[in-house]
Amino acid sequence: MRVLKFGGSSVGSADAIQQVESIISKKKQNHHLVVVVSAFGGVTDLLEEAITKASKGEKYQEIIKELEKRHNSVIKELIGIQNQSATLAQFKMMFNELADVLHGVSLTRELTDRTRDFVLGFGERFSAFIISDYLKDSGISSDYVDAREIIKTDQQFGSARVLFEETYENIRTYFDKSTPDSVQIVTGFVASTSSGVSTTLGRGGSDYTASLISAALNADAIELWTDVEGLMTADPGKVERYFVIPHLSYEEAMELSHFGAKVVYPPTLQPAMKASIPIKIKNTFKPEEEGTTISNESHPGPSVIKGISSIDNITLLTVRGSGMIGVTGISARLFSALADAGINIIMITQASSEHTICVAVLPDQAGTAQQAIEAEFKYELRDDIIDEVRVEKDLSIVAVVSDDMRHVPGISGRVFQALGQNGINVVATAQGSSERNISIVVDRKNERKTLNTLHDAFFMADVKTVNLFLIGVGLIGGKLLDLMQRQMKQLLDEYHLELKITGISNSKKFLIDAEGLAIDEWEDRLTAEGEEADIDHFIEEMAGLNLSNSIFIDCTASEEIAAAYDKVLKSNISIVTANKKANSSSLATYEKLQELAFKHNVAYLYETNVGAGLPVVATLKEQILTGDDVMRIEGVLSGTLSYIFNTYDGSTPFSEVVRTAREKGFTEPDPREDLNGQDVGRKLLILTREAGFKLEFENIDIENLVPKDARSVETVEQFFEVLEKHDDDFSNLYEEAASNNNKLCYIARYEDGEATVKLEQIGPNHPFYGLSGSDNIVAFKTRHYQDSPIVVKGPGAGADVTASGIIADILRISNAPSFRKEW
Repeated sequence: MRVLKFGGSSVGSADAIQQVESIISKKKQNHHLVVVVSAFGGVTDLLEEAITKASKGEKYQEIIKELEKRHNSVIKELIGIQNQSATLAQFKMMFNELADVLHGVSLTRELTDRTRDFVLGFGERFSAFIISDYLKDSGISSDYVDAREIIKTDQQFGSARVLFEETYENIRTYFDKSTPDSVQIVTGFVASTSSGVSTTLGRGGSDYTASLISAALNADAIELWTDVEGLMTADPGKVERYFVIPHLSYEEAMELSHFGAKVVYPPTLQPAMKASIPIKIKNTFKPEEEGTTISNESHPGPSVIKGISSIDNITLLTVRGSGMIGVTGISARLFSALADAGINIIMITQASSEHTICVAVLPDQAGTAQQAIEAEFKYELRDDIIDEVRVEKDLSIVAVVSDDMRHVPGISGRVFQALGQNGINVVATAQGSSERNISIVVDRKNERKTLNTLHDAFFMADVKTVNLFLIGVGLIGGKLLDLMQRQMKQLLDEYHLELKITGISNSKKFLIDAEGLAIDEWEDRLTAEGEEADIDHFIEEMAGLNLSNSIFIDCTASEEIAAAYDKVLKSNISIVTANKKANSSSLATYEKLQELAFKHNVAYLYETNVGAGLPVVATLKEQILTGDDVMRIEGVLSGTLSYIFNTYDGSTPFSEVVRTAREKGFTEPDPREDLNGQDVGRKLLILTREAGFKLEFENIDIENLVPKDARSVETVEQFFEVLEKHDDDFSNLYEEAASNNNKLCYIARYEDGEATVKLEQIGPNHPFYGLSGSDNIVAFKTRHYQDSPIVVKGPGAGADVTASGIIADILRISNAPSFRKEW
């Protein structure tokens, strides 16, 4: 024998019921069947609405007209003309009974729990009757079974307790007398007292009905047919890439169901577990899928945990006080008081010092729970032995569940490491003695982020999704997108890293989409769908999504964007920036951003601030972290000026060399921004701060290579006209250096507390003498490297290498495995 249960979504329409008939027909070939059905989808809610309106004297008639019309329509669609009239007549008699009860409630304006149960049970009675007649009309022998005749309960209306001995005896007696080849169509959810008063079994009552019948008859299995493929690793509505769990133990299913997994409910599991009857969860509309099997055994899966579930809204009450330490009976008094008040406790955690006890309850019970605790401990509160009861609202519980957790060390460590890396604060935590469940309490706004973070950590260990929010799609931002498009497949295939453009902004518009923006479509979508560019609004939208593994990328040179970094970091979002404005502003701003990144446990990376794709900042940081001390920083930190002075040989006028550099794209649109040395000064400032020296920008002595009379002219062309007048000055500098076998080099240097940026003559023995093209070079003389400084050399400018440097920072934040040197 096999017991099948079809939920409301499985019998929500005539088409769905036809699919149910198909499943029954196939199953009947190999099994004697008992089929439990729920009300048509949405019917129970309508009955609840109708009876509530009736009890208030409000109009409810339109609701029952709609109910009658819907059921009649299904009958006419499913059952042939010859049998249709009889079914419609019988249904009308049942429906009139409902209408009479509602009319009586509307007259008396009185609604008891007993009457509510009676009315709410009509949905299953209608459904079972219609499906039974439809099977007969289709040539399948079937009997309509009103579960009120066999399942007996106490009088706790709304969620009645089953009288197991009497119920099991009734079930066995009935089915012993039933026709073996006939499919029994049983009303789910409803039951009755021993005296015949209608009751209901509460949430998941139809599943419970199926479990009770299967346990009484020792069935081979229970099949719960619904509109999903089984129990999922997480709530599909909150986690994007969930999976079906093929196998679960009863205990694992119990833990998941307690914490919000609504596919199966705890009462359903109890009779089946006691009788060791497997439960299969199947999709009515995809019957070929394997679904989930729940049994005594827990089969190993791809992850060490089986699933993650949550309760999205709870309240935490905390009882604390020094007077609790070592005092016998405090916990007993607390839980007795809550039990007497009818409070359902979802989670308990207690400090080992006995100084604090926390209990999680549903929000609608929080006020009653607080009053019960305060009444029980009124004298302790009066005498300050116990502090005021603390109430924290808008919290969520997330539970990580698996039988295997008992045998695998480090699960808790992985949970809290993943949460910490994503800036998620844990309010409270509890782990049961069974070690099947680690429960954490988080801010409600972080529930979705917590679920996705933990799901990625355990189920997506091979693939990590990183959400990128890009500001600036000019030269560098555009190259970054091009590079990502070329490398995305390789990153996914070889390093299991999925880079997703979740938000993008240019100077005019921004667009954010949690599902991601295709790189080959972002421009059209930004134009068509984008909102007016506003950095505060962009950050607000980005933070509101609260996605795990989020990175804010700044490819601008905007002071306004840099000024908003603190808001990004406070939103627990990492930053990768090519924009030097923040780190080269005031020392207070630089230190504040470092502190915020540390406080919120996020990354703040800016390798491209100094050497584009060169690992200059990273090399310096590594030396500081390993206990080294920096004695001197010396470098050619401008690719533009490196190119100009490596190219200038006195044969071509200096102004012409600068003009050529501009035409090749090596300079800013206005070359004065390169020649004034300000950019080099900012880079030196960043390096000194990274080395631990507290400098402000004005502490750096910068030689401005722009002739004084060329600094205030309005246009670039006018600048070149003035610069030509100074070609002889630069020629003289070159000739002087050449006569000493030296060359000109624009060098940034910090040593003995002095920071300078100036044009120098260097000889063949200087490490920078062999520099060519637009290469940058930086030398660090440290306590560990005095005789032979650490040297980093290579292309220090250009959109391509800067974009690759940004990618490298993204990979560092993403904890990606070692990646190839081409980055």
